[in-house]
Amino acid sequence: MKTEQIALSPLAPGANLSLTVHRFGEAGARPKVYIQAALHADEIPGMIAAHHLRERFKALEAEGRIKGEIILVPSANPIGLAQKVLGEPVGRFDLSNGMNFNRGYAYLVPKVAERIKGKLTKDGQANVRLIREAMSAELAAWPTHNAADVLKKTLLGLAIEADVVLDMHCDSEAVVHLYSHTRSAEEFAPLSALLGAHAFLLADESGDDPFDEACSRPWAELADRFPEHPIPFGCHSTTLEFRGEGDVTHEFAKADAAAVLAYLTLRGVVAGEAPAVRQALCTPTPLAASEPVPSPATGMVVFRAEPGARVKAGDVIAEIIDPLTGDVTPARSEADGVMFARILLRFATKGMRLAKVAGTDARRTGKLLSA
Repeated sequence: MKTEQIALSPLAPGANLSLTVHRFGEAGARPKVYIQAALHADEIPGMIAAHHLRERFKALEAEGRIKGEIILVPSANPIGLAQKVLGEPVGRFDLSNGMNFNRGYAYLVPKVAERIKGKLTKDGQANVRLIREAMSAELAAWPTHNAADVLKKTLLGLAIEADVVLDMHCDSEAVVHLYSHTRSAEEFAPLSALLGAHAFLLADESGDDPFDEACSRPWAELADRFPEHPIPFGCHSTTLEFRGEGDVTHEFAKADAAAVLAYLTLRGVVAGEAPAVRQALCTPTPLAASEPVPSPATGMVVFRAEPGARVKAGDVIAEIIDPLTGDVTPARSEADGVMFARILLRFATKGMRLAKVAGTDARRTGKLLSA
């Protein structure tokens, strides 16, 4: 294991930050895998999974079993990790401007397309190398205006040339689920099964340029722009949601790390016998079919459905109880599907999102992710 510290833009004079990066295997070897945890800095389940992955990677490297290159960033957001309001961590949003740390990554396609126009050939792998060089060059020119921009540019720079990117998160209260590009469904089907995911949500574009799409989406769009040239999908990226905020245990983390290692073995990054892949708990569904359950009133929230429950349209997901009048208003699912996540707070205002149901009828358009 080689560990480096990458200096980031200081938050203020003397307030210096750095990013810790662990590297395993041989630099430049393929397949190249990038894994990061806690981009939303208060989401610890991914961070403890990274802890167990680091120990496993160290042992595998000592045995000579890492055949590709693995980059692991165990805590991807030192800015968010340092933020607290009245003693409570705030790791999802940048307190300087309210921006979600997992939004606003560089969209490089137009300028990369200009760079590669007239240079593509009939050799798919040569085209992949050309595009990676062009993306790295354009990212280097991407302007930064604050410390969060520098962090985003640094993280994307570490990931942009990888074959596979795993971005480890969690929800408030949830079962395991994952998000990915539509064209990565086949690539991550084994990982979804190995993790025991209850929802596998796909989109070509979810809105607001999250980290995983900054890595994967260019490959689909460039292939569509230049159909006369072979452009393999050069980076399969996924956001892994490891249950809820409070699900920080060695048992969960070891199981998640084992699933990731099994996937990397299937992928040829780690040498070893290919593991058996159990029956998947879900099939991929469109992110546009994921329906939020809004609160129909203001009041106390009493959930009637647990994360992972299969529900029908019209089923009561929660009751909203007015603490002053005692009025009870049911919050109902608008779709058949799996309720894969719900809020942690037990008081809601009218219109607030209470839960998410992975349905099959793609009805939503526009921005598909929550704030």
